[in-house]
Amino acid sequence: MPVLVMKFGGTSVASLDKIKSAAKRVALEVSAGHSVIVIVSAMAGKTNELVQWVNETSPLYDAREYDAIVSSGENVTAGLMALTLQEMDIPARSWQGWQVPVKTSSAHSSARIEEIPTENIMTKFNEGMRVAIVAGFQGVSETGRVTTLGRGGSDTTAVAFAAAFEATRCDIYTDVDGIYTTDPRITEKARKLNKISFEEMLELASLGAKVLQTRSVEMAMRFNVKLRVLSSFDNPEPNAGTLVCSEEEIMESNVVSGIAHSRDEAKMTLISVADRPGIAAAIFGPLSEAGVNVDMIIQNIAEEGRTDMTFSCPTDQVLRAEKALNSAKDEGEINFTQLVADTNVAKISAVGIGMRSQSGVAAKMFRTLSNEGINIKVIATSEIKISVLVDRKYMELAVQSLHDAFDLEKIT
Repeated sequence: MPVLVMKFGGTSVASLDKIKSAAKRVALEVSAGHSVIVIVSAMAGKTNELVQWVNETSPLYDAREYDAIVSSGENVTAGLMALTLQEMDIPARSWQGWQVPVKTSSAHSSARIEEIPTENIMTKFNEGMRVAIVAGFQGVSETGRVTTLGRGGSDTTAVAFAAAFEATRCDIYTDVDGIYTTDPRITEKARKLNKISFEEMLELASLGAKVLQTRSVEMAMRFNVKLRVLSSFDNPEPNAGTLVCSEEEIMESNVVSGIAHSRDEAKMTLISVADRPGIAAAIFGPLSEAGVNVDMIIQNIAEEGRTDMTFSCPTDQVLRAEKALNSAKDEGEINFTQLVADTNVAKISAVGIGMRSQSGVAAKMFRTLSNEGINIKVIATSEIKISVLVDRKYMELAVQSLHDAFDLEKIT
């Protein structure tokens, strides 16, 4: 039988009633002739509770025990889902990561999936099992210890299983009914997209859209796994939600498909840095070692052998960045007169594969923001993306005006 992967997020399995509702969706796919692999998250709020217990018990915790504890939430959901399906007379059983096994690296709390052997689950399918419920977010290292994949890791688990089992599709059930042209909480004109390319979704996910984890989209694009994002609370309908697929499967590409925003951005500037070969490596090497996620980078024209270097990073990494750069200065690796951090900015991005073939997108974006009196602090571009940093107080106005300027309310 063809294999279908269905992933249910925490809000979709937040109570016994919601687990029953999710199980009914699984039953529909079983009756349609699928063998189903269900990936489940912990019930909403459970992982946060477990993390809090760890921190209260041991602030400087053993990462191996941390993973053993926080992964338990998914185990509970998997067992409850299996019991629910069994009560519906559907042959089902739960699987923890080590039972599959989901083989991962040994980087606890941020492990990466290395291999998913299919033999164990396929043997059970051949013996009459119709549904395998797998605890998401977890795996097992070479040393036999439980590992976790980081927040949002159940999305990655689902895509990895779809790739390993060559599934017809991977359905991601969540609390929204698809992927929108922008955040519907900011503008009521936001529209649900029927299809979006892997590249566009990857950009949107990395730029602030929280519907899918970035790593899951990367994996889907690498293995050409069709993803469908849909609501677990709406009545099941054919072709519901948004399909994330290859560019070739989209009949006509929109110039701009979506406007993304990230509220928690900071702009950091090193003033009067020596303009010499290797200065960029001397600056961004220590930042990388400190785990700072640098995004936009701008270097000013040098005057008298000195220049300014500006970059953006998440606001919760500003202190880490300051420590890394000041340490590099103290050690004589770099020299600057001042380090200025602006933590009151937001990143606004226009994304669309149609930018490859149509000019004028940047001009329209900059003109629109200018007409609203919004000053641009930093600009960064790629083949299908234009991002700007603006004062945070203008974030919603920027999103709304750009959504209108590119007529995104007409896109479906």
